[in-house]
Amino acid sequence: MSFDSLDEFCTCGYRSSSMEKGEINRLCRQVSIESPNLLKGDCVYNAIVPVGNCPPKGARILVVYAGACYRRARETSNSSIGSLNQEQLCREMSDISFTAAALAQMQSAGSYGRENSLSQTSPQNCGYRDAALFPGFEVAGVIESLGSELKSTCGFTVGQRVCLYPYDGVPAGYSEIFVVPDLRYLIPIPDNLELSVAAMLPTGALLAMSSILSAHKIIDNLHKKSKDANKPVKLLIVGTGGLALWTLRIAAQHFYTKDSKDKVEITVASLRDEGLEMAKHEFENINFVQWSEDLYEKQLIERTLDSCNGLVDIVIDFGTTSRSLHRSLQCLNDGGVVLISEETAEKLLPKFSRKAEERKQHIEPVPLGTIEQLHEVVRLVANNEITPPPHTVFPAEQAAEVIRKLVHSEIPGRAILKFHDIE
Repeated sequence: MSFDSLDEFCTCGYRSSSMEKGEINRLCRQVSIESPNLLKGDCVYNAIVPVGNCPPKGARILVVYAGACYRRARETSNSSIGSLNQEQLCREMSDISFTAAALAQMQSAGSYGRENSLSQTSPQNCGYRDAALFPGFEVAGVIESLGSELKSTCGFTVGQRVCLYPYDGVPAGYSEIFVVPDLRYLIPIPDNLELSVAAMLPTGALLAMSSILSAHKIIDNLHKKSKDANKPVKLLIVGTGGLALWTLRIAAQHFYTKDSKDKVEITVASLRDEGLEMAKHEFENINFVQWSEDLYEKQLIERTLDSCNGLVDIVIDFGTTSRSLHRSLQCLNDGGVVLISEETAEKLLPKFSRKAEERKQHIEPVPLGTIEQLHEVVRLVANNEITPPPHTVFPAEQAAEVIRKLVHSEIPGRAILKFHDIE
């Protein structure tokens, strides 16, 4: 679906009810979501923020859906926030799955809301409005305007459905409109793919795809070196929520083919259910183990080894903590490989590199993924070759309630905020 002009675009309802025609170039609504903290009261803030001009060779996007993204968790003080620019702040935002788990533990321990708990910052206190818990790197919407220097042959039109590749410096997506400097970061969305599903692809699904492709190279090398051609490679996926579900689905699509279904054994370890119970019925050949944090570490490792029938060859670990990586190494064969995200590697590699080397194990960072890989993910999901994990759409006005439900693990799969009703 596309439109010939902004006027036609607006008359078809593609406009926030809070903005009058002509103001779209100046102001828009933004939702800022902080780490929940009982001492601070509300953790969701609404603001009116300026919208930048459309770049000559870029575009402005009307955000329709924004999904929780996967970013490392790090405490940030009021003083440190004041010293960061917007790009740096976006990089400091939390992984919603990890944060929800931490908050649940804090509540059960009675520490939820204390002065030293999780985050002490507030837009009202630090003077920075967009101290968001999830900055909205996963967004899907429609093109509101195109740059003045672009020709009709640029490949995009006003009103076209797109999602955004999370390039360095990507703006926060919990705004109604944001500016994209280059069209190469826009991924067209086919008409048969729901925009709410498309909003889950640019970070969660893309990182899952990148990880599985990295694992595939290692698996091929292991098969070449193996003296037993029929011996399967054991793969352990560690994660929570939507990211684990995406990785599970992409792994099944990738490895459980006619030629390779007996060559890879997959086990999924998760801190919480979050839809994994439903996935058990979809994938009969995949093992599942729950990493209940109320068990001793030795018990968790024994439980995992039982599910995997011994030590594994590869671990894809989406955990962001030392404890998770330490546990993964304990479940890994000598000479095995743990794949972790580049952001997690920056934090944990200095601590674990020597230990892994002593055991002849390897810890390899996995990049988020390329623009080409995101195009491929969109194609596979649109063609029903990969089934997306469950997700629930909430109006952006209910952001505070969404946070409450995420903290209590009441939302299976992913939570998506909706800004505009265009479908």
